[in-house]
Amino acid sequence: MTGGIRLAQGLGQGMVMTPRLQQAIKLLRLSGVELQALVERELESNPLLERAGRDDSDPPPGGARFDDAPPVRRADGDLDIADGPDPALAGAKSLRRHLEEQIGLDVADSRERLICAWLIDSLDEAGYFTGDAGRIARRLGCSPARVESALARLHACEPVGVGARSLRECLALQLAERGRLDAPMERLLDNLDLIARRDLDALAARCGIDEDGVRERVRRIRALNPRPGASFDTAPAPTVTPDVHARRTRRGWAVTLDPESAPQLAIDKRYGALARRGVRGARGDSRGAEDRAWVRENLRSADWLLRALEQRAATILAVSRELVRAQREFLEKGVRCLRPLTLRDVAGRLDMHESTVSRVTSDKFMSTPRGVFGLKDFFSGAIPAAGGDGGHAAGSVRHRIRELIDAEPVPQVLSDDRIAVLLRESGIVIARRTIAKYRESLNIPSSVQRRRLKAARL
Repeated sequence: MTGGIRLAQGLGQGMVMTPRLQQAIKLLRLSGVELQALVERELESNPLLERAGRDDSDPPPGGARFDDAPPVRRADGDLDIADGPDPALAGAKSLRRHLEEQIGLDVADSRERLICAWLIDSLDEAGYFTGDAGRIARRLGCSPARVESALARLHACEPVGVGARSLRECLALQLAERGRLDAPMERLLDNLDLIARRDLDALAARCGIDEDGVRERVRRIRALNPRPGASFDTAPAPTVTPDVHARRTRRGWAVTLDPESAPQLAIDKRYGALARRGVRGARGDSRGAEDRAWVRENLRSADWLLRALEQRAATILAVSRELVRAQREFLEKGVRCLRPLTLRDVAGRLDMHESTVSRVTSDKFMSTPRGVFGLKDFFSGAIPAAGGDGGHAAGSVRHRIRELIDAEPVPQVLSDDRIAVLLRESGIVIARRTIAKYRESLNIPSSVQRRRLKAARL
């Protein structure tokens, strides 16, 4: 028996990601800012491309209602698209990004993440909350207590003190985190004007401690950071330009693409005609083979870019339209009506792959009557419904748990078991341990702790 190397042929089937398909996928994943940067680069490098004019009377590009959206088509091409953000757009880490990363990891409730996003948008450069909780609650269709709870969640983020509404609250949050917020320190914070004037006698009298105790506590206060957000990138955050607009009309909800998300390009007619004549290799053409190859490559690149942009716009519109259809009640009634929705649900209804839906919804935003939301915000996990019909969004279940606890009688409290019974009576099937997990995620104490707190207040 002898060994050796042999060459054999065989047939087989498999999926192959061609370079053109990979580039089309990258184009679909780009945010609006990254897409504009790519289009500008192509306009500068490809003389056959130009911006297409559009008459003001024409409908917005990509505009469609639910029943007349263009079909989604596959695209192919060979543009050299960079994977990831444009390096020119990358900069120092901002406070907003820092907080969003923490909220994304710590907050499981999609509704609470929505509220936190609004709160983060209301922070100034120093990290102070300058918005109005009541106004945010009305805009999102939730209770002010829910906004206050989300603000408390923001207070638990780093840097400590962010989200405070005043200097006193900012300092108190930092002292509480260090375990230094006792009664004398509380009274000191109520008299920051005396600290600024260094009036130790008045401070000692108001706080009920001696001057040495005042000096020690004032030293701790002065060591705190009164501007917790100032250590981050202070450059103005880029304005979010919605990729999609959803508005309610007499005929229902209409969804249109923003012009920035669907740039209108065309092949220059004069240069395009010359290029095509050159591609055919007309006799007598003075250009050499190298010039004709260069023109042919630019024409092919321009043709592919136009098809890929059309495909991208149609896919974003189709997914956005399905999100609005599925979350109509959320847009009309508020955050408590957010329905269970997954990538698989949307992909199945549109006959797409889940990865396609994921790419389409990444770093894309939708403008609605309730504000601007990320397309990812429209997804939420599900809790089974009684009878097995449909389900409830995990976020709405958390919202219901908070409502039940907020409305519990003063001398009594609801145990997790009792909450499970009440939810089951309203058609929500959920285990006691799941209620405990959701309650803890909302920073709500246990029934024993709540009973003690209420007893102490009576």
